[in-house]
Amino acid sequence: MKETTGKITFKGGPLTLLGDDVKVGQKAPDFTVIGAGLNPIKLSDYDGKVRVLALYPSIDTGVCQLQNKRFNAEAANLGDTVVLSISCDLPFAQSRFCAAEGLDKVVTASDHRDVEFGTKYGYLIKELRLLTRGTIIVDKEGVIQYAEICPEVTDEPNYDGALEVVKELL
Repeated sequence: MKETTGKITFKGGPLTLLGDDVKVGQKAPDFTVIGAGLNPIKLSDYDGKVRVLALYPSIDTGVCQLQNKRFNAEAANLGDTVVLSISCDLPFAQSRFCAAEGLDKVVTASDHRDVEFGTKYGYLIKELRLLTRGTIIVDKEGVIQYAEICPEVTDEPNYDGALEVVKELL
């Protein structure tokens, strides 16, 4: 598997991203991840909607929990938008966290089985086999309008920048 051009660190130490680099303006590659009920979820299942792909390494870390809580809170005000919250966590862990925290606006999805999302979008961390943190916005026509990879995995994403793009698309 090829390395991307993206550069990230984890607590200052360099890590390698694998897969294809995605860019704003390109058609978003379809992918299949696993939902809370162990059902397959595809990006194309939400064609015709604005899609927020909220990407994170593990629901068992504080920053990832904050990210999910923030996107869940914002999702209620985003109209014809779906927030897909994607990590390599098992669907059971994602569901347990969302149930405990009352998160019901994000659609949790696991890339643990095939890391198809991670490799098609270049968000797979080679050394950890986890997704890196970031946000991708896909418009109703399936074109990437925003793509962020957080340079430091332990930092939160640019919520305001991503949400501004979503609001412009609605």
